[in-house]
Amino acid sequence: MVARAYTVAFEGVTARVVEVQCALAPGLPAFNLVGLPDKAVSEAKERVRAALQALSIALPSKRITINLSPADLPKEGSHFDLPIALALLAALDIIPKDEVEGMIALGELSLDGKLIPVLGALPAAMAAAEEDRALLCPKACGAEAAWVGATTVLAAATLMEVVRHCTGQVPIQAATAGEVTVETHSRDLRDVKGQERAKRALEIAAAGRHNLLLVGTPGSGKSMLAARLPGILPPLSAVEALETSMIHSLAGLLSEGGISRQRPFREPHHTASMPAIVGGGKGAKPGEISLAHNGVLFLDEIPEFPRAVLESLRQPVETGEVVVARANAHIRYPCQFMLVAAANPCKCGYLSDPARACSKVPLCGEDYLGRISGPLMDRFDLRVDVPPVAYTDLDLPSSGDTSATVAARVAAARAVQTQRYADHPDLRVNADLEGEALEEVAAPDAEGRELLTKVATKFGLSARGYHRVLRVARTIADLAGSEHVRQPHVAEAVSYRIALSKAV
Repeated sequence: MVARAYTVAFEGVTARVVEVQCALAPGLPAFNLVGLPDKAVSEAKERVRAALQALSIALPSKRITINLSPADLPKEGSHFDLPIALALLAALDIIPKDEVEGMIALGELSLDGKLIPVLGALPAAMAAAEEDRALLCPKACGAEAAWVGATTVLAAATLMEVVRHCTGQVPIQAATAGEVTVETHSRDLRDVKGQERAKRALEIAAAGRHNLLLVGTPGSGKSMLAARLPGILPPLSAVEALETSMIHSLAGLLSEGGISRQRPFREPHHTASMPAIVGGGKGAKPGEISLAHNGVLFLDEIPEFPRAVLESLRQPVETGEVVVARANAHIRYPCQFMLVAAANPCKCGYLSDPARACSKVPLCGEDYLGRISGPLMDRFDLRVDVPPVAYTDLDLPSSGDTSATVAARVAAARAVQTQRYADHPDLRVNADLEGEALEEVAAPDAEGRELLTKVATKFGLSARGYHRVLRVARTIADLAGSEHVRQPHVAEAVSYRIALSKAV
């Protein structure tokens, strides 16, 4: 007779249910594991054997076969240890078979029978809720998985606790969800001296989730401005927090089972590889663009990134998702992020300063920013020239609004967008506008359309560029509390679009 337990295999953020079948048959003693297991899963039989031995349970002198069904689905990770042990214990009639079949289990076993935390508890709990089963996981994963309130989460510290629960001796209490955290930011926009135009662009970008490019000499405050962006972004909504946490769960980034309402801010180094940025590698793990979902991806010194890495961003920026293609699977990850980049105007950094510029000016500027291809540059809604700051300016008093004041305006603009797009599930912010919705919501008045037509003709705006100007103008109108997009809103949006046109 075959005993069954259930677990999951991960395809991106989707958890597919896997049936773990265990059969005991007469013959030479053997322990076989089939069903496309990877190396970590294949080694589970030794960990299971040792864990059972720690419970004084000896394997029978029979042929033991464990099948992971569906057999054509690749199985990766150490979380298969616990369901394999449960199926084996059920086959040995140590625990009831119906008790095991009523739950989805995941967890790694140590040699002494302790349960070690694994990745992906949150999406596994989602799968358990859809299957109307309880989730059994290591104790360290319980607070994370319990955020899915639609299923019972049983968190155990050892395999012995699981056995006692399944046999009705000592039931395991349902786990409770971890804490919701909202980080406070000590970095304030008022710390940045001057740069009022760059601060304004930062506010517009935050209000509509628009992509932003900052270009300026070394020390002008580009990275300083970007570092203060999280302080003006609104907290994640409940839906966004769950989406982001599921990706972070697969990457092992959730802290002690808590869910953060803080928007992600990822800033990879320019030496990062393409799998690190886009996703892939062993197990097709999520990359930085997916870890920045619903948040910010900041690329400092963007021309220094490999050309192939930059070009790989074009489609995810446009579609909001990335497909990691492998020979045996195509895995999708969401990646709706705000792309913020910083760059020097040239290799030496002092293109606009004749006293310090190199001898290759102005060709060095064209070559350096030319590393950012035209199609990728076209996807930056706002392009801002950040002028240099002299050391004498550091004695000037702080100017401009505080981060808290700007954050309040951004939150108000986001609230307007949330209400406006309440009947459109695919739209959350102005950056998502396209097609008929864009023409309906962001259509400017007659003066604004005339101005935009002249600019598009003079500077050769692409259709994408034209639409991105409309989206930015809609955000500027929202910040101004205007129901309609008017000429001043279009004029400001256009000024950010063509600010670097001569340089790039």
